[in-house]
Amino acid sequence: MSTHDVVIVGGGPAGLSAARRLAVSGIRDVVVLEREAEAGGIPRHCGHTGFGLGQFLALPMSGPDYARRLVAYAGVPIRTQTTMTGIEPGGRVHITHPDTGPGVVTGRCVLLATGIRETPRSARLVSGTRPWGVMTTGALQQFAYLTNTKPFARAVVVGTELVSFSALLTARHAGIEIVAMLEEADRIAARRPGDWIARHVFGVPVRTRTKLIAIRGRDRVEAVDIEQAGRRETVACDGVIFSGRFQPETAVLKASHIALDAGTGGPAVDQYFRCSDLQVFAAGNLLRPVESSGMCWAEGRIAAANVILSLKDRLPEASPSVPVTYAAPLKYVYPQRFTAQMPVAGPPLLRARVARAARGRLRLLVDGRELWSRRVSLLPERRISIPSDRLAAAGIQRIHVELVEG
Repeated sequence: MSTHDVVIVGGGPAGLSAARRLAVSGIRDVVVLEREAEAGGIPRHCGHTGFGLGQFLALPMSGPDYARRLVAYAGVPIRTQTTMTGIEPGGRVHITHPDTGPGVVTGRCVLLATGIRETPRSARLVSGTRPWGVMTTGALQQFAYLTNTKPFARAVVVGTELVSFSALLTARHAGIEIVAMLEEADRIAARRPGDWIARHVFGVPVRTRTKLIAIRGRDRVEAVDIEQAGRRETVACDGVIFSGRFQPETAVLKASHIALDAGTGGPAVDQYFRCSDLQVFAAGNLLRPVESSGMCWAEGRIAAANVILSLKDRLPEASPSVPVTYAAPLKYVYPQRFTAQMPVAGPPLLRARVARAARGRLRLLVDGRELWSRRVSLLPERRISIPSDRLAAAGIQRIHVELVEG
């Protein structure tokens, strides 16, 4: 068993930026635990450009270049192929490694930054056979960029989130033809003009109000059955890419003492990024699905600054705390609670998203009194930021966020 000031679980943008912030602040007894053979997180599998702008004062770089830069930038030990298998009070993190087996690492503070995962076919209740050629965007990226393998020639992309368009870029890199993008809703989930770009730059039909019904094929995918406006159609292809519908990676946490939030699917935190166990912090896409690597990088830095305050005993106790509630069509709001107001390491913001496209007046209410409002037009993929710098927990009973449509 080893003991450290800080144990960071997850070597992606959030975890590595936090490590850097701790290191330059003089907190040197830090270890990063990364389950993959190399650290860097999801960007390591994204061969297209667009990463790192605003973080390294450099031109946008490819995902692998950005991941390597993050690793070099961290400045603390990174233990790869090390998987968290459990977490207990007292900062005890159970781990396993293929060479050394199970063990325990203990931290005065623990920062969880384990990220997200896409929802695979098994959780989407798509019928049909189980042939080769069905995978998530992440799996496709590993084939294309890590092993230079072309798993199929003609594929259908299920979903139109931002990651779905990343799948188009990956397919182009691998020489794969995308015969259609399928979206069940009335419009694409990502911002426009994503659908225009797909159609006119990539030559890919974007079919909204269209549902994947079944996958055909015995050994390999041969076709898919889709339904649009009550009419069924069979589309020939040899691959199916399920994209998006991200969920925080909380498999280990579900069996732990850490409280999870039903809206985000991730740990419930206060404005200091602390979980229900005050020794444990969380940052990045573990908090909610899904934000950019740049956003995760920024949250990792802020969470690390709060970890430093915790190590110096400068953060308040858990109580009194004020719950943050919300109403539909909002999908989630975090942080889920505010503790006694003290200096926060970073801009105090509430973050939210809607479950569907909606417009109206977004309101922040404190004990029934409107503290802030703004007229908005929102999409599920669009981040909502609500200023909370005027909140003071002392004497407050309830913080509520609502969108009054109209």
